[in-house]
Amino acid sequence: MKSIRQIGLCFFASVLLGACSQSTSSDKDQAGDGQKLVVGATMLSMQNEFIVNVHDEMEKKAKELGVELITVDAERSALKQIEQVESFIAQKVDVIIMNPCEVEASSPAVTKALAAKIPIINVNSETSAKPSAFVGSDDVESAKIALRYIAEKLGGKGNILMMQGYMGQAAQLKREQGAKEILKEYPGLKLIAQQTAEWDRAKAMSLMENWIQSYGSQVNAVFAQNDEMGMGAVKALTAAGLKSKVIVVSIDAIPDALQAVKKGELDATVFQNAQQQGAKAIETAIKLAKGQPYDKETLIPFQLVTKENLAKFQ
Repeated sequence: MKSIRQIGLCFFASVLLGACSQSTSSDKDQAGDGQKLVVGATMLSMQNEFIVNVHDEMEKKAKELGVELITVDAERSALKQIEQVESFIAQKVDVIIMNPCEVEASSPAVTKALAAKIPIINVNSETSAKPSAFVGSDDVESAKIALRYIAEKLGGKGNILMMQGYMGQAAQLKREQGAKEILKEYPGLKLIAQQTAEWDRAKAMSLMENWIQSYGSQVNAVFAQNDEMGMGAVKALTAAGLKSKVIVVSIDAIPDALQAVKKGELDATVFQNAQQQGAKAIETAIKLAKGQPYDKETLIPFQLVTKENLAKFQ
């Protein structure tokens, strides 16, 4: 994982930005008044590979366009995320980009930024409070794509397990919604259990081991709401000698998942474009800071990835 310099809480506006920022090497002027644009970014978790991929593209685009990017890790804590946004407000950054920890609990951060007249962009995930702009994808659609694939492979009949992400986060809520909408279309499909593994591979492996003990050969498919959990499920099923009998589909198309699809371990994944999300977030931030026209919502499509079309995603 690419390392980043993290900053603590800077409660006084007099704290020098250079002491706690991760700055770019470019000297291009974006502010138009002799000063670089400064963007503060608070990310859900820098232990999550997909989130790291989004951030890395933000960093790349910021460097390319001469923007100073200050990144902090919320470590899955909405409270910490709110404090980080308060710190950005105190530092008088030009724009804030937030990858929200939770739909409701992270919402005060949006309210605080807007009250301070600092534009705030939600990237990848949503809050109930409406930000200046949103850049991401339709998580409902990602789950529909995954469940349709499972339904087709099972001929519309079978028992399914669903591994949920971090409870209360937009992706968890919307991917659950999408999955259940497809399940309604296939009365022969039964959701026999659902539980969170918090987007985590090790927790997913442990959960799958417990499910194997409870349901054994009754399980026909697993829908994991992200690839990290999908990989954990695959590992547990393989160890139990059940993988050949159980379809596993997940979301994000991280490199590990693509390799697993290639090897036939993971049946399918749903590609979410981290590069476009990260780049568009920075581009939107620049437009907001300069008072230029911008899209209030940028939705980047998901795509199903199987062994048949794998080459175009590697």
